[in-house]
Amino acid sequence: MQHDSNGYWKATLGLLTKILVIWFVVSFGAGIMFADALNGIKLGGYPLGFWFAQQGSIYIFIALIFYYAKKMGDIDRQFDVHED
Repeated sequence: MQHDSNGYWKATLGLLTKILVIWFVVSFGAGIMFADALNGIKLGGYPLGFWFAQQGSIYIFIALIFYYAKKMGDIDRQFDVHED
C-alpha cells in the first residue's frame, strides 16, 4: 500500500491519457481519417469505416468506461484511497 498523492495523480492521469488516446484513435482515426482504407473490409455487410463511424466508436467508448472503472478501482486500492 502506497500513500503518495503525487504517485496517485500520476497513475490517474496516465490512465486517463491512455483512454483518451484510444478514444481519439477509434472515433476520429478509424471513423474519419482512415475510413477510406477501412471501407475495403466488410463487417456485417457494411464497410468497416462506416461501421466505426456509426457504431464501433460507441461500443469502444462503452468498453472504455468499464475498463476505466476497473483500473481506477485498482489504482484506488493500490494507493489505499478506496471507499469499500
